Amino acid sequence: MELRDVRTAPPEFRRAANRISVLLAAEALRDVPSRQHTVDTPLGPADGTIVDGDVVVVPVLRAGLGMLDAVLELLPAARVGHIGLQRDEATAIASKYYTKLPPDLSESFVLMIDPMLATGGSAVAAIDLLKAAGARTLRIICIVAAPEGVALVQQHHPEVAIYTPVVDRELNPHKYIVPGLGDFGDRLYGTT
Repeated sequence: MELRDVRTAPPEFRRAANRISVLLAAEALRDVPSRQHTVDTPLGPADGTIVDGDVVVVPVLRAGLGMLDAVLELLPAARVGHIGLQRDEATAIASKYYTKLPPDLSESFVLMIDPMLATGGSAVAAIDLLKAAGARTLRIICIVAAPEGVALVQQHHPEVAIYTPVVDRELNPHKYIVPGLGDFGDRLYGTT
């Protein structure tokens, strides 16, 4: 509830966003390729599991940056790409203004992070860009989703799993998630 509360100041908002992002990333990465590994402790060998393969984390700018540190806490060796999409407030259509992705995504486990899945237009556009760059194994994590956004992603990319703790009621006429939590980026960075 802290993220939704209009009285939550940016520092508390960032901490709450980080906590929930760690949980979402852990769930989305549950089936990341891994292998058995043994290390020597001071008292003897210990068996465990480590990530075996390339993981690429791609925040959708700017709000997705608020989730990036949480994911990198779990996988500090992950490569990071960026996709910049800006939504036209009148039409709610996303346009690309920046893309920088690591090379060769074909064998990578790609985790796209964007806190709000509203209309789904930005998510579909970002997935299209990632697939054009060779990505084949994709997951999305978002903090709040709308039924319309989930449906659009599933319609265009049914193989892409969406990890979210909540699918809210609907979009309002301005294409904002209701009840939602407001503009995530503005609340994260104190630009409201």
